[in-house]
Amino acid sequence: MNTSRRQFLNTSLASAAGIAGLAGPLPLVHAASRRRRLKIAAVTTTYFKYSHSQHIVDRFLEGYGWDGRHHRPDMDVVSLYVEQVGENDLSRERLKRYPGMKHAETIEEALTLGTGKLAVDGVLLIGEHGDYLINERGQKLYPRYEYFQKIVDVFRKTRRTAPVFNDKHLSWNWKWARKMYDTARSMDFGFMAGSSLPVARRMPAIDLPWEAKIRESLVMRPGGIDGGDIHTIEAMQAIIERRDHGETGIQWVEALRGERFWKAMEAGSWEQGGWDPQLMETALTRSNMLSVVRDNYGVVLPKLADIKRMAPHSYAYRFAYRDGTRATALGFQGKPREQGILSDTPVAVRMKNDEIFSTLVYLPYYAMRNFFNPLVHHIETLFRTGKSPYPVERTLLTTGMTAAGIESLYQKQKRLDTPHLAIKYRSTRKSTFWRT
Repeated sequence: MNTSRRQFLNTSLASAAGIAGLAGPLPLVHAASRRRRLKIAAVTTTYFKYSHSQHIVDRFLEGYGWDGRHHRPDMDVVSLYVEQVGENDLSRERLKRYPGMKHAETIEEALTLGTGKLAVDGVLLIGEHGDYLINERGQKLYPRYEYFQKIVDVFRKTRRTAPVFNDKHLSWNWKWARKMYDTARSMDFGFMAGSSLPVARRMPAIDLPWEAKIRESLVMRPGGIDGGDIHTIEAMQAIIERRDHGETGIQWVEALRGERFWKAMEAGSWEQGGWDPQLMETALTRSNMLSVVRDNYGVVLPKLADIKRMAPHSYAYRFAYRDGTRATALGFQGKPREQGILSDTPVAVRMKNDEIFSTLVYLPYYAMRNFFNPLVHHIETLFRTGKSPYPVERTLLTTGMTAAGIESLYQKQKRLDTPHLAIKYRSTRKSTFWRT
């Protein structure tokens, strides 16, 4: 379609939408073919040491380890918007050290640089950390949707778009998350989202065989309603989405906590209301950070009594997929400021031939945090090509799975049908986790 006809259609769509402000595909601003460095806007909630903003934006500013060398992105962060500036803030120091990076007072200014036109080739939307309300379901009300709407408002106003990366899940609110996805599709701009875990290192460095036939899967991690759940669920989903016929979506979800959780631990099978105990044992043996559960025994697998003592607030989400696949996400939640059962993320999968696939999604010690390296590498690909290197539908689905699991907990562990999560997609055949 030539530019003039496309602009004509865009104008017609915008006029027809009226007050709703909807628009079809807009021209994509992209500099990859212009032989100049790409310009990136960073839109963040807060910016302090070990915050997601610091981990992601700093890698664009300073570079990071990749393929055995220090890699510097061939693009520049030209603007920085930070909503909350506390005593531990790093953004002001970064602005002084990088005078080419504009201090933006608004999201619109971050994207237009005060020109009235879209002046960037990509947008980092990092709505993680900061002082925000927590609702009655335990969800922290990060303003990712609100930020996204302001970004899209600039796209509509300037009649240009650019690729957007959204850190972690799309929103705590499913309807808003779906609207974000649908908007990106209708306006036809590159949209990438998700956690760092799906692309982190694995031990061993293996992936589920392409189009494998599987029956059941299990993932475990320290508990954490909402913010921790998305990490757990995405780590598993990035593996089992490779199964035969691709992803089909979720049929129902059931959350378990308290006495129902402990009964499920002893149930012995999915059919009896629990999960495959061999999958759980296999996952535990993959853990690199399994706690010592009994003095003078060294590292042994925890028994039910150990888990009750060390992780008394544990919970589980059981997901039934539309193709018959079953999956369990275990959150071993201990007492505040006490060490729980484990502090990493192993995954185990039962194949239909009864063999078990397992691996550990490996995160190094706290201070290093180099598992953000592959995430930033893939974000660079988004900005460079205008396309997400893996399906954003994964994060749309895991956003919905997270919200549905939390809703089941809130509704006293009621099993909930999830027709809205009939989300189908195909993963990339090439693995995208960090192998170096």
